[in-house]
Amino acid sequence: MNYTRVVLGSQPEPWYLSASSGVNSGRPGVSPYPDGVPTPPRSVAELLALLTTDPGRPRLTWYSEAGERVELSGAVLDNWVSKTANLLVEEFDAAPGARVLLDLPAHWRSVVWALAAWRVGACVVTPAREAAGVDAGDATGSSDDPGTAADLVVTDRPSAHAAARDLVVVTLAALARRFDGPLPAGAVDAASAVMTYSDRIGWSPAVDPAAPALATPAGTTSHVDLFSAAAAAAAGAPPADRALLEGGDLPGTLGAVLAVLAGAGSVVLVDAAMAGALRSDTPRRTALVASERVTSDRL
Repeated sequence: MNYTRVVLGSQPEPWYLSASSGVNSGRPGVSPYPDGVPTPPRSVAELLALLTTDPGRPRLTWYSEAGERVELSGAVLDNWVSKTANLLVEEFDAAPGARVLLDLPAHWRSVVWALAAWRVGACVVTPAREAAGVDAGDATGSSDDPGTAADLVVTDRPSAHAAARDLVVVTLAALARRFDGPLPAGAVDAASAVMTYSDRIGWSPAVDPAAPALATPAGTTSHVDLFSAAAAAAAGAPPADRALLEGGDLPGTLGAVLAVLAGAGSVVLVDAAMAGALRSDTPRRTALVASERVTSDRL
């Protein structure tokens, strides 16, 4: 398959040949963390500091079965998260205690939005998206759903959230400059709005480690527990791992991505359709693992 290749960051040399920043890229028994960086990271701010010690190295690479490939280096992931966090603070007063309903599929954009929400101390709320035939837009009206009291809804399907008080609409297309469809009155088009913000964090509230970070139908996780779980998972992985992951349910995908990044690693994330195709096509899977320098195939 021919992919539309979108590289959102530059890399001065192939990351797997780079010796910059002191980050060890896989020598057994050597910590992947460079000197002066918290080990492991305890917040998104510390995570981004870690990932940008080697700013040109790919940290998040996305594939869709539709033929899209998007690559974010550490520096560019930092820029995207910072821009999005600035929007959350300046437009919606996001802070610890704020609930951001993330009604998006597992995707590189949903990773960015989750990291941005956590960067400012907010809580990411994930609905049961299209589970058992239930539409997330209907579910947010139920008192049993974690999205009921959301302060902000971030979605790629605005028609499901017409009653939302504050609404951000996200296009999933890599090169789109605006959402391709009608927007409810007052909704923010993320494709155009995010790019107007600084790629350096301005003022942002202090993160409360004990505040909720992730709310799912299964329960709530605090910021400190979110990063503790990521650190524990990273401790059992090879140093500076490059992991091939499937974008499945959003909470599980966010946790898996966070764990790899917390270990100074990088992620190749594929959508569910492509993951299924790769599992049934061994030569194609082998070629992808080789071309992306994957060290841990977790499909």
